[in-house]
Amino acid sequence: MPYRRLRPIFKIHIHQRQTCGSMPKGFYLLVFAQFASGLADNALMILGIHFLHEQGYPGWWSPLLKFFFTLSYVVLAGFVGPIADAFPKGRLMASMNILKLSGVLLLLCGLHPFLGFALAGMAAAVYAPAKYALVTESVRPSLLVKANAWLEVSVVLSVLLGVALGGWLTGWHHDDFVSGVLVKASDPWWVKTQMWPAFAAVCLIYLVSTLLNLGLKSMDVHNRRTSLTWRAVWWAAFWKNNRRLWSDPLGGFSLYVTSLCWGVGAVLQFAVLVWAQSAAGLSLEQGAYLQALVAVGVISGAVLSARAYQIFNARGALPWAVVLAVLLPCMAMTTSVWVAVPLLILAGCAGGMLLVPMNALLQHRGQRILTSGRSVAVQGFNENLSVLVMLGFYSILLAWQVPFWLVMLLLMVPLLASAKPWLLKWA
Repeated sequence: MPYRRLRPIFKIHIHQRQTCGSMPKGFYLLVFAQFASGLADNALMILGIHFLHEQGYPGWWSPLLKFFFTLSYVVLAGFVGPIADAFPKGRLMASMNILKLSGVLLLLCGLHPFLGFALAGMAAAVYAPAKYALVTESVRPSLLVKANAWLEVSVVLSVLLGVALGGWLTGWHHDDFVSGVLVKASDPWWVKTQMWPAFAAVCLIYLVSTLLNLGLKSMDVHNRRTSLTWRAVWWAAFWKNNRRLWSDPLGGFSLYVTSLCWGVGAVLQFAVLVWAQSAAGLSLEQGAYLQALVAVGVISGAVLSARAYQIFNARGALPWAVVLAVLLPCMAMTTSVWVAVPLLILAGCAGGMLLVPMNALLQHRGQRILTSGRSVAVQGFNENLSVLVMLGFYSILLAWQVPFWLVMLLLMVPLLASAKPWLLKWA
């Protein structure tokens, strides 16, 4: 979409400045609940990768864990929006944490890892629209970028500490107490693995998040719920909602940017681990710590974006996509950890500066065009479809043993495409 067509739309639909205020009651409890759930999700991903290695699965299967975790966001996209709009969102989110916990337990009981992660992903697919819809319904438009910055910080902190926790838990079985007491006690019940105490710790975090979610009644005061009918969950209804959001100049613009960037971010999460082990000679645990540096950068970018942008000037964040595109091949060409550290932090900062205002703009337009739950479901469908496509493509590249530098060059393409409206301005 030509960049110049967006200018009058911003002036028509979005007030330039709105008075600031405080966040609604219960907002920070939602932030903590999201943090706990995300912490467990990210630790679980690292544990799943280690579990595959321990069980002797091929290395190129690792990105497929993320693939199956994300698959439900696409397959169930027509259902999760109406479900989020039909039930009390705090209770719904608590139920989904219990479902994630069930996926972990079934994995330990012998369920195939892909199916266990698919079940956890199914819960996450319902959790996401409920979470963001609750924020969109409860926070005024003038505070929506700030609210998204808070959520983004909680999400990224959960990534930062989750991958670090997962890396630490992969070696937890070496602890004398765990190896001497807990592992022996578990032998008759679980799959033959040394990882079950680590998975048990993840389950405990899911329980904590469940309790926090149950306290979110204070945010759901307006009871904005719609009936769950068969017509509401038909794919035809979802595709209609999808077309409506894409056809909106602001909604389609922001959805275009966030979808491409989400796909790149998912691949980058695994690419950092590959670089750490192949180019820098680090272990999986050390690679997880290095991966967390990207999260440090995203936190700083989210904080800065809350100060620099509001909905009316969100398009000003597009140049950060170009910055991120330039950084990727730079990282691929280095073999030094000390050079990679600032590059990873800067890449994360660029991602945070770009995605936070784009997410806020997308949620604002989505609520005006559709219901909050349905708009977030459409957003999740498109963003995670991008994740699936790029992760599948990345797995193929790994199986073909394509050089890492070439993978990074290919990742530049979607990033530059996401900045197309800004680049057209200068064309």
